[in-house]
Amino acid sequence: MRAIRIHTPGGPEAMVLEDVELAAPGPGEARVKHHAIGVNYLDVYYRTGFYPSPSIPFTLGNEGAGEVVAVGKGVEDFKPGDRVAYVSTIGSYAEERNVAVKHLVKLPKGVSYVQAAGMMLKGLTAQYLLRQTYKVKEGDNILVHAGAGGVGQILCQWGKALGANVIATVGSPEKAKIAKKCGAKHVIDYSKEDFVARVAKITKGAKCAVVYDGVGKATFAGSLDCLQPFGVLASYGSASGAVEAFNLGVLGAKGSLFVTRPTLFTFLADRARLEKMARDLIKVVVDGAVKIDVSEQAPLADVARVHADLEARKTTGSIVLIP
Repeated sequence: MRAIRIHTPGGPEAMVLEDVELAAPGPGEARVKHHAIGVNYLDVYYRTGFYPSPSIPFTLGNEGAGEVVAVGKGVEDFKPGDRVAYVSTIGSYAEERNVAVKHLVKLPKGVSYVQAAGMMLKGLTAQYLLRQTYKVKEGDNILVHAGAGGVGQILCQWGKALGANVIATVGSPEKAKIAKKCGAKHVIDYSKEDFVARVAKITKGAKCAVVYDGVGKATFAGSLDCLQPFGVLASYGSASGAVEAFNLGVLGAKGSLFVTRPTLFTFLADRARLEKMARDLIKVVVDGAVKIDVSEQAPLADVARVHADLEARKTTGSIVLIP
């Protein structure tokens, strides 16, 4: 089978399509034939070496959807022919892979493989942010950075469905239209406006109960200034670089604020929690409250160009690779 391999971390050109051998699934594993593979900014972190890979060479990707074609010893809940999706350890940029069944979720007929590959990592991230990190309530002011991105679009839609007053930041007029369509009541183009001042004006000085920030270094300080007393900053990504060390006293001075750096894999470590999160996500997608915008379906061989566009912030919504 074919897979994308990285022998030395680096730019998009570091990804090479190669023929590789795949062993039979081991105990507790299922072999999944991919119909669609999710692309996430997390993949860039691994490709560049910002996040260390467990081995060299390695295959990128934590998300995929497809059909079970074989199972290993001890597997009882999944069988060949099952439609599944997952978020797991790296290794998804391939025609097939072995996945620990503790990471697999069965797909209902109402969710396509392409939808699933575009929603699992981003949608489950939105679930833990909206329903666990800070439980959004009707009437809350919430700020979503990168509102036209994959996670951002889901946060805007789901936040609106929960009754929140969604404020989104974007980087262009085109992206502003997307965030608005996804349910943001107010959209701020940070390339032209001071988002802190706009949030204060929009909320009439009340500011926000929570800020969802996947941008990182460039927005961190401003995000704190958008919070009401006891507000929560959920810093869940580092698209602009890692947040640097800061004086904790700032949190007290700005209103006894809370800052957290949650990661999806901590939430997914417990199988019962994963199943509940997946049920929540699938329900809002099947009900239509959240629509998964797959902006591009690209051949696996085009992955270098896809990554270049992703890093240049030319993309919106979800991108999936088709093996």
